[in-house]
Parts: sequence; C-alpha cells; structure tokens
Amino acid sequence: MEPLATVEQLTARLRQPLDTTEATQALTDASGLVRAIARQTISFVAGDTVILVGGDRTLTLPQRPAVVDDAHPLTVVERGVFGGEDIPMVEHRDFERVGNVLTRGYPWYWTNNTRLMGWPYNRPLGVWGPRVQVTYSHGYQTIPDDVIAIVLDVAQVLWSNPDGLRSKTVGGYSETYATETLGRDLVERIRTRLSVTGRRRGVFSVRQM
Repeated sequence: MEPLATVEQLTARLRQPLDTTEATQALTDASGLVRAIARQTISFVAGDTVILVGGDRTLTLPQRPAVVDDAHPLTVVERGVFGGEDIPMVEHRDFERVGNVLTRGYPWYWTNNTRLMGWPYNRPLGVWGPRVQVTYSHGYQTIPDDVIAIVLDVAQVLWSNPDGLRSKTVGGYSETYATETLGRDLVERIRTRLSVTGRRRGVFSVRQM
C-alpha cells in the first residue's frame, strides 16, 4: 500500500535534499505504524469484501469512512449456515445505514406493516445472521492534511534516527536525541495525535499496543 505522504512533502518538511529510496522507506515505515495504531488503511480501497460476525441488531463496518454512491455500491449478504441459503440484504428494506453502522429493523409488525425490515423469518427478527459478507469501498481518495502531518512527524523521526538510539558518537562529535524519538515514546505520541484526529473526524479507533 502506498505511503500516506510523499517524498516531496517530507523534503519540504526537512528543508534538505533527500535520497529518494531512503525517504520512501521512512514514509512507508511511518505510514505502516500510523495505520497499525489507527487500525485503518486510511487510503481509499474500492470494493473491499469482508466477513463480519452478526448476531445483533447493529453491524459496524471496520474500515472508515465508508464510501457509498452509484460508483461504489454497498453489497450485503447474510451467509447461509449449515448448508442454508445466502440471503442478499437490501438497504431501506432489511437495514438502514448511518455512516459505518448497519442497523437491522424491528419485525414488520412493529412498524404497522409499512416496512419489511426483519426478513427472513427463520431466525429472531431484526437481528443479523451469524455471518454477514459485506462488499464496500472505504477510506480517503485525498489524504487529510492532519493525517499527513502525523505521518511526516513520524517519518522525520525515522529519517533522523532510524535505529531508535538515545545518542550516538561519531569521532569527536556526540548527538543526543529527544526522548520522543524512542520506540515506546514515539508510539504514545502517535496514539495521542491520532486520538485527537479520530475524535474530530469520527473515523479512528486507536489501538493500545
């Protein structure tokens, strides 16, 4: 998967010429770390298919934000169990979608027979089946500026101190790095920044590591 920021952006941040291969590696590593902590691909992915565990009224699509339009349809199928039939689900009939949450309706007789939500009748009405296959598109076609800033922060650390050293000495020259360049401190720094960004955008669920 492509890095979340470009070599040109990192060059502008550091204000110095960079080796393209080394800069790309720093951005790739930084993007991978940010994605792992956010638990999101962040980049746009079209037509991703996942199998989710049902059993409740709500089903949350794991990657955010969901992109659903004419060019990027949402396909939902309840998978048959024990040789049972797969059942396609229809939005506004079998479920409603708000953002990344798919909610099954109440049984039809709870809505004065005006909706068919809750079909089929071979299990508890208004509850998703045990396994649900969802095909959908998600992520950003243009990476948000605040996410790019986080990735550049991490890439800058990886570029300046790729081995995660506290200090190094070359000849008679000694250099001490800030504590935030060290592994655990860097992860905490990323997590804090992503938590703020995630709350504002409503898209990240930051993982404890």
